[in-house]
Amino acid sequence: MTRNSCNLRTQFGRAPWNARVGACLSALAPTCALLVVMLLVSCGELIEVVPARPKQDRANPANFALDVDPMMRGTVASETAVDGLNSVIVRGYGLIVGLNGTGGRLMPAEVRAMMIQELARRGIGNPATSPEGWTPETVLNSPDTAVVVVEGIISPGSPKTTKFDLRVSALPGTDVTSLEGGRLYTSDLRPGPLLIGSRQAKIVAEGKGNVFINPFVEPGATKRDAVNRLVGRILDGGTVTQDMPLKLKLATSSHTRSRTIQSAINSTFPREPNQKNETARGENADSIELSVPPSYKDKSADFIQIVRHLPLEVTASEATAVAVRKALIANPGSSEDAMWRFRSLGKRVLPIIQDLYTYGEENPRMAALEAGAALDDPLAVHPLLAMSLEGSIEHRVRAIALLGEMGFNPDVDLGLRPLLDDADVDVRLATYEALVKRHDPSIMSLNIDGKFDVVLVPSTIPLVYVVQSGRPTIAVFDRTLSIERPLTLSTWSNRLMLQANSGDEQVQVYYRATPETRAENLLTDPRLSEFLPFLGHQTTVEKPFPGLGLSYGETIGAIHSLWRAGYIKCDFKAEQDRILAAILRTQKEEEHAVRPEFDPEEPFDDGTAVTDGGMSDLGSVSPPPAVEVVPTTRDTVPR
Repeated sequence: MTRNSCNLRTQFGRAPWNARVGACLSALAPTCALLVVMLLVSCGELIEVVPARPKQDRANPANFALDVDPMMRGTVASETAVDGLNSVIVRGYGLIVGLNGTGGRLMPAEVRAMMIQELARRGIGNPATSPEGWTPETVLNSPDTAVVVVEGIISPGSPKTTKFDLRVSALPGTDVTSLEGGRLYTSDLRPGPLLIGSRQAKIVAEGKGNVFINPFVEPGATKRDAVNRLVGRILDGGTVTQDMPLKLKLATSSHTRSRTIQSAINSTFPREPNQKNETARGENADSIELSVPPSYKDKSADFIQIVRHLPLEVTASEATAVAVRKALIANPGSSEDAMWRFRSLGKRVLPIIQDLYTYGEENPRMAALEAGAALDDPLAVHPLLAMSLEGSIEHRVRAIALLGEMGFNPDVDLGLRPLLDDADVDVRLATYEALVKRHDPSIMSLNIDGKFDVVLVPSTIPLVYVVQSGRPTIAVFDRTLSIERPLTLSTWSNRLMLQANSGDEQVQVYYRATPETRAENLLTDPRLSEFLPFLGHQTTVEKPFPGLGLSYGETIGAIHSLWRAGYIKCDFKAEQDRILAAILRTQKEEEHAVRPEFDPEEPFDDGTAVTDGGMSDLGSVSPPPAVEVVPTTRDTVPR
């Protein structure tokens, strides 16, 4: 043994020590570890053999815990939470101008000081911009102006230029008597509670536009009825001025997982033309910033849901779709998550879900149809059209809405148009809204001096429908709908009178804008398609045809007076005002929301930290109490 070992040593004597050891060990049986030690000792050299310790990765710190539903395993939502998922309430102080002596000058001293500074910043008092000598003080002291609180709701992730409705209300304790006929001067809007001075949050939106109050009351009758005119709405009056932040917070810190999630999102949402940044950009091992692609500008909520339901393994779409389909059939209660998972996988899932379009059980069928409609599958059209014709009203309306979201398809348009004559008014209204979204040529729209639209709907069932959110619109079902004659109507304290004899082809209109102004006597066509533009149009040199120049609210009030007196034979429907209800609901959700505790983001210039798009409450001015009653039913006026 000694001779053999020395021969081995002699053979490899010129090799490096580690090579010699390796050669010795390879030449001997693995089970002779003790023999190897004795051999090396006998050769005059000793090695201490220490087994290598397995390499152990440092445990990544957990930021928060996630309770993941089985349907959501392997998705972005299984490893992250969305920061900025909730709608954001924005508020600010604003100035209403153009009031007819119904404004007021009373306000808290700190609010007055802030408004003076703000008006000066916008050029009021500058001789170059205020040649008539107006100063911030004279503007605030005018009986034709009023300082108000402006509120609005911004949807999660809304990008710049997104429009939203506003609610304006006079300050508590003010001497303002009415906001009727006023216009909101450009006002800054910030998230969180109303604050003054350096503690204000960063500006995220601005508001302006004409104030729209209760249209079903007499204009100008401030002291003659008990109607609250200190609250109004500005439809589409808010504009987002900076992208609302959206971030994914990782439950466990990991650069590797962060890169995997970014890759999955950017593969599904590659950068589009005019998109400044990648859709997903990793900030660190804990956070990924999201940008809403331009194609989802008006569908930011859909974008967020698709991102949450994206699979981390994007190369196995078909296998994932099959697994989701099996899970859906086994547990129909997970239909909503299944629908979003199908949508996130894209059109490759369509062959896997198409047989569910006619599935017997409701939840799997609706999940497949909603996904198929969103993915613009032509094979989903006929099952949806069949559903729009029969079943519960809820399902019929939902099927119509899904068809309205689909791309160009003549089968959809031809299938929806007959539903404009359906016996159910909700079906007719849903069909009208779907066809408007589809820009169907059968729907004719008239822009009335930029103030509102008159939409003419080809239906044999007369209906007048007024919109109270979004773009101001009056829809007239049945283009031949006319004012009944003989006609004698006096309203608004005799400031508006209409008269026509039986057989007259025109209606005589007497109108006095205010008790002090000169009256006008005009003739107009009794068809609503002509009468409504006449009410809203302001006669000018460029557009000399006759008109009364009424506001959107006054136009609604005028036709409502005719309808109530029985001179317009049809249903009269008004969309429920949802602004205040949305604000109150969002406040309640923020108070009771249970979500992971995220670290505060970078502070604004004033040092105020923002979390979830809102401001930390510093205990300053609270918003005024609600003074407007929200209807509990869908309609604000009787049929």
